[in-house]
Amino acid sequence: MTDPTIGVLAVQGDVREHVAALRQVGAQTRPVRRAAELDGLDGIVLPGGESTTMSKLLDVFELYEPLRGALADGLPAYGSCAGMIMLASQILDTRADARHLDALDVTVRRNAFGRQVESFEADLDFVGITDRPGEPPVRGVFIRAPWVEEAGPRVEVLARVPDGATPGGAADGRIVAVRQGRVVATSFHPEVTGDLRVHGYFVDLVREVNSSP
Repeated sequence: MTDPTIGVLAVQGDVREHVAALRQVGAQTRPVRRAAELDGLDGIVLPGGESTTMSKLLDVFELYEPLRGALADGLPAYGSCAGMIMLASQILDTRADARHLDALDVTVRRNAFGRQVESFEADLDFVGITDRPGEPPVRGVFIRAPWVEEAGPRVEVLARVPDGATPGGAADGRIVAVRQGRVVATSFHPEVTGDLRVHGYFVDLVREVNSSP
């Protein structure tokens, strides 16, 4: 498969940036607001935004159950920031009525790094990208970001906060990128940096899944 079709959940958040990044790494894209728009997708991206608003809008657009079902049936997915929260199986520090999609066996702490003014950037080692010869670190942009508080046994940790990236080292070693089978999530925003490697990593995963017998 050379040109997979990747949907971008388009109910709220930074949709345009993900669409641009996916197209630059060789994917066709489709905005997804209705259940019928899930048909024929090779993968889907859940963008950053506001996770509680996103969960409400999934119900408004009658998309929650169809999307949850598609993920359970094996649709490859990538979530950034709020997308990571939506893909999690448990969310800490959120509203009681917030919903999630149970696609990753992780517990995620919402807004773990603090408020908007405490946003930061850090260079990250990323398994599957920076462990290739000659690859520089991935620049992580964290904006009111979550982190993974706990990861299940089937979850591969792809990146952690390096020591000294935040004041006092409170976030040292926190998990900020994971993969479980066909599902990838990052708490940071690669779509805003111009570095296409995380999107390329996901599109390569989609190609691999869809070329399997």
